Amino acid sequence: MFNTFLLLPFAAYFCILLAIGIISHSKQKNSADFILGSRTLNCWLTAISAHASDMGPWLFMAFPAAIYIGGLSQVWIGFGLLAGMFLNWQLVATKLRIATEKYDSYTLSTFFERRFDDKSGMIRIITGITAVFFLTCYVSAGLIAVGGIFESVFTIDFYIGLTTACVVMLIYTFMGGFITVAWMDLFQAMFLLCMIIMVPVVAYLTLNDGWNTIESHAVANNISLNLLPDHSFTPIMTIIVLLFSWGLGYFGQPHIITKFMGINDPSDMYVAKYIGMTWQVAALAAAVAVGLIAIAYFPSPLPNPELVFVEMTKTLFHPLAAGFVLCGVLAASMSTMDSQILVSASVLSEDFYKHMFKKEASPKELLAVTRIGVLIISAFSLFFAINRNSTILEAVLYAWSGLGCAFGPLVLMSLYYRGANKFGAMAGIFSGGAIAGTWDLVNPYLFDIAIPAMIPGFFISLFSIFFVSRLTSENCSLGFSLRS
Repeated sequence: MFNTFLLLPFAAYFCILLAIGIISHSKQKNSADFILGSRTLNCWLTAISAHASDMGPWLFMAFPAAIYIGGLSQVWIGFGLLAGMFLNWQLVATKLRIATEKYDSYTLSTFFERRFDDKSGMIRIITGITAVFFLTCYVSAGLIAVGGIFESVFTIDFYIGLTTACVVMLIYTFMGGFITVAWMDLFQAMFLLCMIIMVPVVAYLTLNDGWNTIESHAVANNISLNLLPDHSFTPIMTIIVLLFSWGLGYFGQPHIITKFMGINDPSDMYVAKYIGMTWQVAALAAAVAVGLIAIAYFPSPLPNPELVFVEMTKTLFHPLAAGFVLCGVLAASMSTMDSQILVSASVLSEDFYKHMFKKEASPKELLAVTRIGVLIISAFSLFFAINRNSTILEAVLYAWSGLGCAFGPLVLMSLYYRGANKFGAMAGIFSGGAIAGTWDLVNPYLFDIAIPAMIPGFFISLFSIFFVSRLTSENCSLGFSLRS
């Protein structure tokens, strides 16, 4: 009976998502509609969908777990995210929207190719392969989270749960495209925000002595409730690492910055920025509250800390109500994965099929290919998720670092440095992506402490773009005369 009550809200939620996808199906006439909604998003859709695409299951599972285990010093991850996203709005959003329209680009790959006048197609190929690889890893992390929810909540087999969620998401993304995903993200973002605020409030009210109870349990479990545990070198370095390892990644996340590209009027970006940042502050604060309250709410450590929100919800509410609350975790997962799948599919159609196989493809043909791309990316993500060989935080950080290192520096340089050329662009993508993909293997041989891939990868990529562009410039003092 318990599982039946819990399952009803999830079934209803899936039906709503499928209904929205079916209704939106007839509105997609060509690939421009499907990939970027023909740039018709308003400021609310742009703001909320960009931030919803960012947070994902990480918000409900990995971040509260980090606070629950590591204490309040882990909140610097949140500060890094807020700073990174604010700078993304400030430095990238408006300029990228204007530039991508100028170059008639619907994907980052096409934008880079046209911005640097690359006739060889190498930038597009390198960008496309890198984006698809890391985005597929990202989607698989979300599927792992969903499978864990079904396994924990319903005692349904992990593989059946993640496959079910993948099929539902595939159907509405396949049928609806960019506009549908944006509206889904808006609906799911507001829903998940209500859920993640409500649960810690109710949980806190059940504690006998409020904050004092949290403090006493934290002391008993040797968990620090200080933002800065002490003033020694190690915690300060840890904070710097937490800030940079997440904040720098924002500039290169295709599933986030494509939402900037889809806004109707670039002048609305200012309003969208503050709408989105308000949502993010509230969501992150609520996630921190979940982790802190869990220290006292669960006197005995949980076997899987990443399920702290799920377990808290199950014990607080009637199974039927708990089912609706836990749909918030599902909403967070879906709102990230659908955007990532759509971006990957658009790369397959716009950057590979159109340029490599059929340059004169009709709009309807490209639309069909993009939808086939949705199927392909979903299938590969499901395959990777089935292996279940990492935690959600590890999988998300790996993909986040890969995208951030490969594309973030180039996005900034393409918008702000006129001297950047195609050789520098290729060097930046390759060096950033390679370092992010292999850093965990190399780090132990170079440093005694774990340094996230984002820090060396981002700055080496940035340096590579600048140095190689200068080296291959026709005005280079070294005598090179290669043109970009």
